[in-house]
Amino acid sequence: MNYQEHNAAVIDRWVEEGWEWGKPVDHAVYEAALRGEWSVGLTPTKPVPHAWFGELKGRRVLGLASGGGQQMPVFAALGARCTVLDYSERQLESERLVAAREGYSIEIVRADMSQPLPFADASFDLIFHPVSNCYVREVRPIWRECCRVLRPGGVLLAGMDNGLNYLFDGEDEREVVNRLPFDPLKNPDQMAQLERDDCGVQFSHTLDEQLGGQLEAGLILTHLYEDTNGEGRLHELNIPCFVATRAVKALK
Repeated sequence: MNYQEHNAAVIDRWVEEGWEWGKPVDHAVYEAALRGEWSVGLTPTKPVPHAWFGELKGRRVLGLASGGGQQMPVFAALGARCTVLDYSERQLESERLVAAREGYSIEIVRADMSQPLPFADASFDLIFHPVSNCYVREVRPIWRECCRVLRPGGVLLAGMDNGLNYLFDGEDEREVVNRLPFDPLKNPDQMAQLERDDCGVQFSHTLDEQLGGQLEAGLILTHLYEDTNGEGRLHELNIPCFVATRAVKALK
Protein backbone atom coordinates (compact mmCIF):
# COMPACT_ATOMS: atom_id res chain seq x y z
CA MET A 1 0.00 0.00 0.00
CA ASN A 2 1.45 3.41 -0.97
CA TYR A 3 1.17 6.32 1.42
CA GLN A 4 -1.82 7.84 -0.37
CA GLU A 5 -3.78 4.59 -0.08
CA HIS A 6 -2.76 4.42 3.57
CA ASN A 7 -3.95 7.99 4.19
CA ALA A 8 -7.30 7.28 2.53
CA ALA A 9 -7.81 4.28 4.82
CA VAL A 10 -6.80 6.29 7.90
CA ILE A 11 -9.19 9.13 7.04
CA ASP A 12 -11.99 6.62 6.42
CA ARG A 13 -11.44 5.34 9.96
CA TRP A 14 -11.27 8.87 11.39
CA VAL A 15 -14.64 9.66 9.80
CA GLU A 16 -16.15 6.55 11.36
CA GLU A 17 -14.77 7.69 14.73
CA GLY A 18 -16.36 11.15 14.44
CA TRP A 19 -13.54 13.24 12.94
CA GLU A 20 -14.34 16.96 13.02
CA TRP A 21 -13.64 17.44 9.31
CA GLY A 22 -15.74 14.44 8.33
CA LYS A 23 -19.09 15.48 9.83
CA PRO A 24 -21.53 16.58 7.11
CA VAL A 25 -23.58 19.72 7.64
CA ASP A 26 -27.15 19.38 8.83
CA HIS A 27 -30.30 20.57 7.07
CA ALA A 28 -30.32 23.86 8.98
CA VAL A 29 -26.94 24.85 7.52
CA TYR A 30 -28.18 24.11 4.00
CA GLU A 31 -31.39 26.06 4.60
CA ALA A 32 -29.43 29.03 5.93
CA ALA A 33 -27.23 29.02 2.83
CA LEU A 34 -30.34 29.12 0.66
CA ARG A 35 -31.20 32.36 2.48
CA GLY A 36 -27.71 33.73 1.85
CA GLU A 37 -26.46 33.05 5.39
CA TRP A 38 -23.30 30.97 5.13
CA SER A 39 -19.69 30.51 6.18
CA VAL A 40 -16.95 28.08 5.11
CA GLY A 41 -13.33 27.66 6.14
CA LEU A 42 -10.05 26.81 4.44
CA THR A 43 -8.17 26.68 7.77
CA PRO A 44 -9.16 25.71 11.33
CA THR A 45 -10.81 28.86 12.74
CA LYS A 46 -11.24 31.75 10.30
CA PRO A 47 -14.09 31.93 7.77
CA VAL A 48 -13.20 32.76 4.19
CA PRO A 49 -14.35 36.31 3.25
CA HIS A 50 -17.37 36.22 0.95
CA ALA A 51 -15.64 38.70 -1.33
CA TRP A 52 -13.03 36.07 -2.16
CA PHE A 53 -15.67 34.00 -3.99
CA GLY A 54 -17.51 36.48 -6.17
CA GLU A 55 -20.77 35.32 -7.73
CA LEU A 56 -21.28 31.56 -7.29
CA LYS A 57 -24.61 31.04 -9.03
CA GLY A 58 -24.08 29.05 -12.19
CA ARG A 59 -20.32 28.79 -11.64
CA ARG A 60 -18.46 25.49 -11.90
CA VAL A 61 -16.78 24.78 -8.56
CA LEU A 62 -14.29 22.03 -7.79
CA GLY A 63 -13.87 20.95 -4.18
CA LEU A 64 -10.32 19.60 -4.28
CA ALA A 65 -9.70 17.11 -1.45
CA SER A 66 -12.81 18.72 0.00
CA GLY A 67 -15.06 15.75 0.72
CA GLY A 68 -17.04 15.40 3.93
CA GLY A 69 -20.26 17.20 3.08
CA GLN A 70 -19.23 20.48 4.69
CA GLN A 71 -18.50 23.02 1.94
CA MET A 72 -20.05 21.59 -1.23
CA PRO A 73 -23.60 21.67 0.18
CA VAL A 74 -23.18 25.39 0.89
CA PHE A 75 -21.92 26.10 -2.63
CA ALA A 76 -24.75 24.02 -4.12
CA ALA A 77 -27.29 26.00 -2.09
CA LEU A 78 -25.76 29.18 -3.52
CA GLY A 79 -26.38 27.91 -7.04
CA ALA A 80 -22.94 26.59 -7.98
CA ARG A 81 -22.45 23.56 -10.21
CA CYS A 82 -20.32 21.41 -7.94
CA THR A 83 -17.74 18.69 -8.41
CA VAL A 84 -15.90 17.17 -5.44
CA LEU A 85 -12.69 15.14 -5.66
CA ASP A 86 -11.38 13.17 -2.70
CA TYR A 87 -9.53 9.92 -2.08
CA SER A 88 -11.50 8.91 1.01
CA GLU A 89 -14.57 6.79 0.28
CA ARG A 90 -16.19 7.83 3.56
CA GLN A 91 -15.70 11.53 2.82
CA LEU A 92 -17.34 11.05 -0.57
CA GLU A 93 -20.16 9.05 1.00
CA SER A 94 -20.94 12.09 3.15
CA GLU A 95 -21.24 14.15 -0.03
CA ARG A 96 -23.72 11.64 -1.47
CA LEU A 97 -25.70 11.62 1.77
CA VAL A 98 -26.16 15.40 1.90
CA ALA A 99 -26.88 15.74 -1.82
CA ALA A 100 -29.59 13.05 -1.59
CA ARG A 101 -31.07 14.62 1.54
CA GLU A 102 -31.23 18.13 0.08
CA GLY A 103 -32.02 17.15 -3.51
CA TYR A 104 -29.17 18.74 -5.46
CA SER A 105 -26.83 17.28 -8.06
CA ILE A 106 -23.07 16.97 -7.58
CA GLU A 107 -20.34 15.19 -9.53
CA ILE A 108 -18.39 12.95 -7.15
CA VAL A 109 -14.92 11.76 -8.16
CA ARG A 110 -12.61 9.46 -6.23
CA ALA A 111 -9.06 10.27 -7.27
CA ASP A 112 -5.59 10.94 -5.88
CA MET A 113 -4.84 14.67 -6.08
CA SER A 114 -1.10 13.96 -6.30
CA GLN A 115 -1.76 12.57 -9.78
CA PRO A 116 -2.97 14.52 -12.87
CA LEU A 117 -6.54 15.65 -12.23
CA PRO A 118 -9.16 13.81 -14.33
CA PHE A 119 -10.60 16.99 -15.84
CA ALA A 120 -10.18 18.86 -19.10
CA ASP A 121 -8.33 22.15 -19.35
CA ALA A 122 -10.31 25.22 -18.23
CA SER A 123 -13.10 23.15 -16.65
CA PHE A 124 -13.74 25.22 -13.51
CA ASP A 125 -14.44 28.78 -12.43
CA LEU A 126 -13.33 28.20 -8.83
CA ILE A 127 -11.33 25.59 -6.91
CA PHE A 128 -11.84 25.28 -3.15
CA HIS A 129 -8.92 23.43 -1.55
CA PRO A 130 -8.98 23.29 2.28
CA VAL A 131 -5.92 22.23 4.27
CA SER A 132 -5.07 18.79 2.89
CA ASN A 133 -1.86 18.96 0.87
CA CYS A 134 -0.01 18.18 4.11
CA TYR A 135 -0.88 14.57 3.18
CA VAL A 136 0.98 14.85 -0.14
CA ARG A 137 4.75 14.85 -0.55
CA GLU A 138 4.99 17.13 -3.60
CA VAL A 139 2.69 20.15 -3.86
CA ARG A 140 4.02 21.97 -6.92
CA PRO A 141 2.36 19.47 -9.32
CA ILE A 142 -0.96 20.13 -7.55
CA TRP A 143 -0.70 23.87 -8.22
CA ARG A 144 0.13 23.21 -11.88
CA GLU A 145 -2.92 21.01 -12.23
CA CYS A 146 -5.11 23.60 -10.49
CA CYS A 147 -3.95 26.23 -12.95
CA ARG A 148 -4.57 23.90 -15.88
CA VAL A 149 -8.17 23.04 -14.98
CA LEU A 150 -9.11 26.64 -14.09
CA ARG A 151 -10.50 28.83 -16.82
CA PRO A 152 -8.68 32.14 -17.46
CA GLY A 153 -9.77 34.47 -14.67
CA GLY A 154 -10.72 31.50 -12.48
CA VAL A 155 -9.99 31.52 -8.76
CA LEU A 156 -8.09 29.13 -6.50
CA LEU A 157 -8.86 29.32 -2.77
CA ALA A 158 -6.40 27.21 -0.77
CA GLY A 159 -5.59 26.47 2.86
CA MET A 160 -2.14 25.18 3.79
CA ASP A 161 0.24 24.69 6.70
CA ASN A 162 3.42 26.72 7.15
CA GLY A 163 5.41 23.84 8.65
CA LEU A 164 5.53 24.96 12.30
CA ASN A 165 3.35 22.16 13.64
CA TYR A 166 5.87 19.59 12.44
CA LEU A 167 8.64 20.92 14.66
CA PHE A 168 7.01 19.50 17.78
CA ASP A 169 6.46 16.05 19.20
CA GLY A 170 3.59 15.52 21.59
CA GLU A 171 0.38 17.33 22.37
CA ASP A 172 1.93 19.84 24.77
CA GLU A 173 3.76 21.60 21.88
CA ARG A 174 6.64 22.65 24.12
CA GLU A 175 9.74 20.89 22.82
CA VAL A 176 11.13 21.27 19.30
CA VAL A 177 12.32 17.80 18.31
CA ASN A 178 12.18 17.73 14.50
CA ARG A 179 14.13 19.46 11.80
CA LEU A 180 12.39 20.53 8.61
CA PRO A 181 11.40 19.37 6.14
CA PHE A 182 9.26 16.81 7.92
CA ASP A 183 9.38 13.86 5.52
CA PRO A 184 8.56 10.49 7.07
CA LEU A 185 9.42 8.68 3.85
CA LYS A 186 13.04 9.73 4.44
CA ASN A 187 13.08 9.83 8.26
CA PRO A 188 12.03 6.65 10.15
CA ASP A 189 11.81 8.54 13.45
CA GLN A 190 9.27 10.92 11.97
CA MET A 191 7.26 8.00 10.57
CA ALA A 192 7.29 6.41 14.02
CA GLN A 193 6.04 9.68 15.53
CA LEU A 194 3.12 9.80 13.06
CA GLU A 195 2.24 6.17 13.72
CA ARG A 196 2.31 6.71 17.48
CA ASP A 197 0.07 9.78 17.21
CA ASP A 198 -2.25 8.21 14.58
CA CYS A 199 -1.71 11.06 12.11
CA GLY A 200 -1.52 9.19 8.83
CA VAL A 201 1.47 10.08 6.64
CA GLN A 202 2.07 13.83 6.59
CA PHE A 203 4.68 16.20 5.18
CA SER A 204 5.74 19.76 5.94
CA HIS A 205 5.97 22.25 3.08
CA THR A 206 7.80 25.54 2.80
CA LEU A 207 6.25 28.81 1.68
CA ASP A 208 8.50 28.46 -1.37
CA GLU A 209 6.49 25.35 -2.25
CA GLN A 210 3.11 26.68 -1.18
CA LEU A 211 3.10 30.31 -2.32
CA GLY A 212 6.01 30.18 -4.73
CA GLY A 213 4.55 27.04 -6.28
CA GLN A 214 1.30 28.84 -7.06
CA LEU A 215 3.17 31.71 -8.68
CA GLU A 216 5.36 29.33 -10.69
CA ALA A 217 2.23 27.54 -11.93
CA GLY A 218 0.94 30.78 -13.46
CA LEU A 219 -1.40 31.93 -10.71
CA ILE A 220 -1.54 35.48 -9.36
CA LEU A 221 -1.87 35.85 -5.58
CA THR A 222 -4.43 38.50 -4.64
CA HIS A 223 -5.15 37.93 -0.93
CA LEU A 224 -4.00 35.89 2.05
CA TYR A 225 -4.48 35.57 5.79
CA GLU A 226 -2.95 33.46 8.58
CA ASP A 227 -4.70 31.23 11.09
CA THR A 228 -3.91 29.22 14.22
CA ASN A 229 -4.55 25.58 15.09
CA GLY A 230 -7.74 26.44 16.96
CA GLU A 231 -6.55 24.62 20.08
CA GLY A 232 -3.36 23.75 21.95
CA ARG A 233 -0.43 25.78 23.23
CA LEU A 234 0.54 27.35 19.89
CA HIS A 235 -3.05 28.53 19.49
CA GLU A 236 -3.07 29.96 23.02
CA LEU A 237 0.09 31.90 22.14
CA ASN A 238 -1.59 33.13 18.93
CA ILE A 239 1.11 31.54 16.75
CA PRO A 240 -0.19 31.09 13.19
CA CYS A 241 0.40 27.66 11.68
CA PHE A 242 -1.75 27.99 8.56
CA VAL A 243 -2.16 30.29 5.59
CA ALA A 244 -5.19 30.78 3.35
CA THR A 245 -4.68 32.23 -0.10
CA ARG A 246 -6.73 33.55 -2.98
CA ALA A 247 -5.10 33.31 -6.40
CA VAL A 248 -6.37 33.99 -9.91
CA LYS A 249 -5.41 32.43 -13.23
CA ALA A 250 -4.24 35.15 -15.59
CA LEU A 251 -6.49 36.20 -18.45
CA LYS A 252 -5.06 35.47 -21.85
